[in-house]
Amino acid sequence: MPVEPPDHRVERTLRRAGAEVVAGVDEVGRGAWAGPVTVCAAVTGLRRPPQGLTDSKLLTVRRRNELAPVLAEWVTAHALGHASPLECDELGMTAALRLAAIRALEALPVRPDAVILDGKHDYLGGPWRVRTVIKGDQSCVAVAAASVLAKVQRDGLMAELGAHFPAFAFGDNAGYPSPVHRAALAEHGPTPHHRLSWSYLDDLPAWRHLRTSRLQDDSEQLSLGF
Repeated sequence: MPVEPPDHRVERTLRRAGAEVVAGVDEVGRGAWAGPVTVCAAVTGLRRPPQGLTDSKLLTVRRRNELAPVLAEWVTAHALGHASPLECDELGMTAALRLAAIRALEALPVRPDAVILDGKHDYLGGPWRVRTVIKGDQSCVAVAAASVLAKVQRDGLMAELGAHFPAFAFGDNAGYPSPVHRAALAEHGPTPHHRLSWSYLDDLPAWRHLRTSRLQDDSEQLSLGF
């Protein structure tokens, strides 16, 4: 069944409640073994979005790369925030997501009156006024725009890192679990860009001594067995 295109219904509801500036927020990199977690905050107003806008995961790589520069020009404003692998390790994923989101929101030229957050969990919290929307990246224009911009930005960053660590094929897997990534870890061990509190290290006898302390919110982590 075709997915309905995103619309402005949630944005309009928040505007009627007094929010003049509404930002859509989405993240990428939550379940990766390597690289940062990246959050984009996008303000779109109520204009008609570019043709074909939807959740970045539903778009081909080519279409995402074509759409991202169009979106960057079309949005009223957008900004990105990152939390490094070390911050993911030291803070835990929930706090790292919050840090990246705050960095993105605070980098916008105007502070949003309300934030639409993809998913059911409010990892942002006060003082931000947050509306969580399950599958918001498919239903809300601002969140869909944020999802594409975040995905293309982080994929590009991982491809650049991949040039320095070709065995890991970061340009193909963006730091997520894959057979090539798994084999490279077994042979070479983690790079400086890997998250060392993640449970995949438990499956690497030669490297498991590098694993840092377990975190309380490590349910997002994937082992080598996926």
